[in-house]
Amino acid sequence: MISESYLRQQQLLHDNPAYGVASLHFAPLVAAVVRAAKPTSLCDYGAGKMRLLTALQAEGVSVPEYLPYDPAFPEYGEAVPADLVCCIDVLEHVEPEYLGALLKHLASLTKRLAFITVHTAPAVKHLPDGRNAHLIIEPIEWWKTVLSQYFEIAVCERDENPSAYYLITKVSSVCWPTLTSGAPISDDNDSV
Repeated sequence: MISESYLRQQQLLHDNPAYGVASLHFAPLVAAVVRAAKPTSLCDYGAGKMRLLTALQAEGVSVPEYLPYDPAFPEYGEAVPADLVCCIDVLEHVEPEYLGALLKHLASLTKRLAFITVHTAPAVKHLPDGRNAHLIIEPIEWWKTVLSQYFEIAVCERDENPSAYYLITKVSSVCWPTLTSGAPISDDNDSV
């Protein structure tokens, strides 16, 4: 689901210590999902330098089984199905011709819930070959249409960054957990 030439571009980009930091920003939201849903496993799809794990620990949250996956880090091994799949700052970086196969794979790994983020504007960073790091730049309505082919979207919220969104999705046979002391996650919470 990634070409060899683009895999190399990603590996070179990961040499930059400032690349792959979005999970730090979204960790409090993921921590809230973990507290509410109590997953026994978390697949960090596109884990990069595994900063989500460190950030969740700083939030005082742990998951019995943390399963990182990133093709740029072959030492992590293959992606493994999990109760909660986190895909943070990944989809906009996917080569367009591989997006459908990747989303199908992501859905097949999701046992209960997925926490997915997308950005809808160009990235600040560029690939070593000069291309913008975001290969797919589409509005949120486009992303919702594409994602809804694979997931049931419960929440779609704009982040404080006006071009960033997070979505919480589920496989259709799962009941929604409650994120906080408020109402359970439901399709009615779709605010975008």
